[in-house]
Amino acid sequence: MQQPLWRDEAEASNRLCHWPPDALGQMPGAHGAEPLSEPWQTLWGAFARSDAGRAVNDFLAQRLAAGAVIYPSDPLRALRLTPLSAVKVLILGQDPYHGPGQAEGLAFSVAPGIKIPPSLRNIVQEVRRDVGLGAPANGSLTAWAQRGVLLINTSWSVEQGQAGAHADIGWGALTDEVIKAVATTSPVCVYMLWGAHAHSKADWIEAVAASSGQQSLILRANHPSPLSARRGPKPFVGCGHFSLAQSWLRQRNMDWRWDWT
Repeated sequence: MQQPLWRDEAEASNRLCHWPPDALGQMPGAHGAEPLSEPWQTLWGAFARSDAGRAVNDFLAQRLAAGAVIYPSDPLRALRLTPLSAVKVLILGQDPYHGPGQAEGLAFSVAPGIKIPPSLRNIVQEVRRDVGLGAPANGSLTAWAQRGVLLINTSWSVEQGQAGAHADIGWGALTDEVIKAVATTSPVCVYMLWGAHAHSKADWIEAVAASSGQQSLILRANHPSPLSARRGPKPFVGCGHFSLAQSWLRQRNMDWRWDWT
């Protein structure tokens, strides 16, 4: 058994989510970040104590001890920026970016000053085509997160240069708990499921949302990666998800619009 990265719920939030500089000097970490709000803190604590959470812990401890470079510095940043009570849209991607400086804890988003990756470039182009929004100043989707768009991936960490390296280490249990919390708590939510990993959740999300009485809109398209964005059967380019979400939310008396700031 590896030395755990956390000992209790508080340690979980302060260690796994703020990679210690002495363990991963190449990474700036996220020290000083806002703590998780309730009920995300409770959900995260339960995951940290679960078998799946301990499996993630052990795997990451081994990889860090071996000198692996792991991104992002704050895997739970999406939960920090978007309280459960604020969620109106959930965008589910696949994997954090695995290039240096790219992943920032929000699916598809990169920090200002980082070159916009191809997947995000396709998202920007589809938003512009679909709702007429101008070009953003940078690739950060922080404003979306702060307005109620929960930007998560099915995997919450990755190793440098190795896409999918942490896809099967146990993060799926956390993803499911987060989605379940949204489906059973938020009265209204649009789910944007991009790529095969996200599509696999569609029927389950629909069932959970229906059982809780949530009004939900589930939208599916290929992943916005250049490898699949224009392929059938559900091309991302031209999918119209952003106007569909905007119209659907407005019909439910929400003053919703997509904006970069």
